[in-house]
Amino acid sequence: MSILEEIMADPENAAFTQKGWQPIFSAPTTAKIVIIGQAPSRKVQDSGIMWHDASGDRLREWLGVDETTFYDSGLFGVIPMDFYFPGKGKSGDKPPRAGIAEKWHPRLLAQMPDVELMILIGAYAQRYYLDLSPKDTITATVKNYAHYLSRYFPIVHPSPRNNIWLKKNPWFLQDVVPALQTTVHNILK
Repeated sequence: MSILEEIMADPENAAFTQKGWQPIFSAPTTAKIVIIGQAPSRKVQDSGIMWHDASGDRLREWLGVDETTFYDSGLFGVIPMDFYFPGKGKSGDKPPRAGIAEKWHPRLLAQMPDVELMILIGAYAQRYYLDLSPKDTITATVKNYAHYLSRYFPIVHPSPRNNIWLKKNPWFLQDVVPALQTTVHNILK
């Protein structure tokens, strides 16, 4: 049984499987970069294509890669903190379910032995993978991205909902995005 089939057969995911939903992830054995975000949007869940929404367009821009490189090169893996759209909350989507990353990420990452960089998008991925204290903010974590290199590169979520944050923190587009593009380019060349 493949990991995809195991995820779908997991009793924790029965409600999603009964809806006919596929878990959203990609773990090609040739991946050099893995993107770990929160959970698929409803649009992504419906299309079955990771980062196939406005957030994905911005993410590829920040990475400095086109759609063909992102989707078809086999150089990018995508493992969200939860494989399914979690539903709508009061201010955006609900958080990913607890325990999903602990259960499945080690196995998926083991399938990708050549990964050189994990891009951690948002607080859930950063809190799971980085040794952060409860006082560490996403702003401070992203601003200090170099501290987590060469294995991890923390960034904010590329959602249009973060436009206010981006305006308040111009250093992100001025300093962090160029560093991210350089890091990605050096790995992919």
